[in-house]
Amino acid sequence: MAGTLDFSPDDRYNAFITTCSTAPFSGGALAGIAVAVKDNISTAGIETTCGSRILEGYIPPYDAYVVELLRREGAAIVGKTNMDEFGMGSTTETSAFGPTKNPIDTTRVPGGSSGGSAAAVAAGLVPMALGSDTGGSIRCPAAFCGVVGLKPTYGRVSRYGLIAYASSLEQVGPIARTVEDVSRLMSVIARYDPRDATMFDRPYDHRPSADIGGLRVGIPGEYFGEGVDPRVAKKVRDAIGVIEDLGASTVPVSIPGMRYALAAYYVICTAEASSNIARFDGVRYGPAVDTRKSWHEAYQDIRQEKLGPEVRRRVMLGTFALSAGYAGRYYAKALGARQKIRQDFERAFRDVDVIAGPTMPTVAFPLGERTDPVSMYLSDILTAPANLAGIPAISVPCGRVDGLPVGLQLMGRQFEEERIIDAAYAYEQGVKA
Repeated sequence: MAGTLDFSPDDRYNAFITTCSTAPFSGGALAGIAVAVKDNISTAGIETTCGSRILEGYIPPYDAYVVELLRREGAAIVGKTNMDEFGMGSTTETSAFGPTKNPIDTTRVPGGSSGGSAAAVAAGLVPMALGSDTGGSIRCPAAFCGVVGLKPTYGRVSRYGLIAYASSLEQVGPIARTVEDVSRLMSVIARYDPRDATMFDRPYDHRPSADIGGLRVGIPGEYFGEGVDPRVAKKVRDAIGVIEDLGASTVPVSIPGMRYALAAYYVICTAEASSNIARFDGVRYGPAVDTRKSWHEAYQDIRQEKLGPEVRRRVMLGTFALSAGYAGRYYAKALGARQKIRQDFERAFRDVDVIAGPTMPTVAFPLGERTDPVSMYLSDILTAPANLAGIPAISVPCGRVDGLPVGLQLMGRQFEEERIIDAAYAYEQGVKA
């Protein structure tokens, strides 16, 4: 039965690249719910650009599986959200269609790369959105915009139809205003898809519970160390105190491999990007090449013209890391560091049920402040480890510093989204009480 669509087209924040009218909806778990979809997730008949000029005008002939599931449950796909080009960035400033503004303070970044999705939810344009998370791209904007974002376990949500950046790291996940709505959206998209060879048949069907008596929460010192704003750290420690008051206990843990995490992450993700972005060449995808030129010249020209500087930078870094004589020195060592981080988390989870810390080391910073790559890459220091380990992680708002939101990050064992969602829900309800 048809309902009233909860969608505002007032996009003063540049949260959307494309908006679209939708047919009347009926039935299903999301009937009457407007959902925004990040612009790197394929939508049949709706332009999908990945925030890049090289895909401007591209209309996918098929839906990603997560979009199929949304439509099946009656959701209305109302638009495609702005993002860092091909997901490469932490601020949504590398989008070819201009930066998204943070609805909390329009002079600040919304985070990235799913900044458009988080901003659309934070601004009240939609109640729910899909993002994708390669090294924090859901949790970072969720923290900066004061909403809830979940990165699922690698392999729990289908990546079929997600335009790849770094295939071994990225996952589609939900963003919403509340933990309950994130859980609701997760229950729709976490369904087995045989077309994704990395998937496990582990459907999610869970209603959040605030009963966390006996929960053991690990506190890693590495998440509160150098580079983390002390005011952010205090807000997060206060939030952990609320969880303790609700019946949980805290245990110190250590993730010593954290010191390798950022370097390993950027070697692996750029190496995979160099392969995945190769298809955008004006032959398979992108504007047609000038056939009067040699293939090499035409390929070079179109990528120089249509790909932004951050994408070109990461492709070059990844190609170098995989080149003869250097693959063993960089890529193989990065894979070894990744295994070390995974083992560190496994060891910690022998003693605790969830691990808690800040989502981001700072609050949202001004637009244009971090234009050099290194300072932007450092933003991922607290989120990338969960991607390297393939574990689920959620960011939930836990207060403000200078009027800007702070995110509490909760991480769990593989396929234990239910546990971290319960912990986040308990905190959320405890603060409201």
